[in-house]
Amino acid sequence: QVQLVESGGGLVQPGGSLRLSCTASGSFFSIKAMGWYRQAPGKQRELVTTITSGGSTNYADSVKGRFAISRDNAKNTVYLQMNSLKPEDTAVYYCYLDLVSRTYIRNDYWGQGTQVTVSS
Repeated sequence: QVQLVESGGGLVQPGGSLRLSCTASGSFFSIKAMGWYRQAPGKQRELVTTITSGGSTNYADSVKGRFAISRDNAKNTVYLQMNSLKPEDTAVYYCYLDLVSRTYIRNDYWGQGTQVTVSS
């Protein structure tokens, strides 16, 4: 009933920029938080950034000053602006959704992932 649609991944040169989007659709009571995680080959999935319904944000130390999360509440969409990209940013990026259902049950959802490759 709840779906996440991701877009914006691709291949970019070091120092370049990409903008990821994730839109939530379906039936739910409210969104508690949205965010982004990433997983590189051979590594654990790690938190990149999150934003709560109240607008509070959190960033991994490795992306502070380079990445920015934002949201459009009317569209249930979260964005990730990635600047000054480095090869170590190469990973599959997953959209994350923390919500309360219409029956007041808390659930989390994951997008299918989008590949970001930073290479010259």
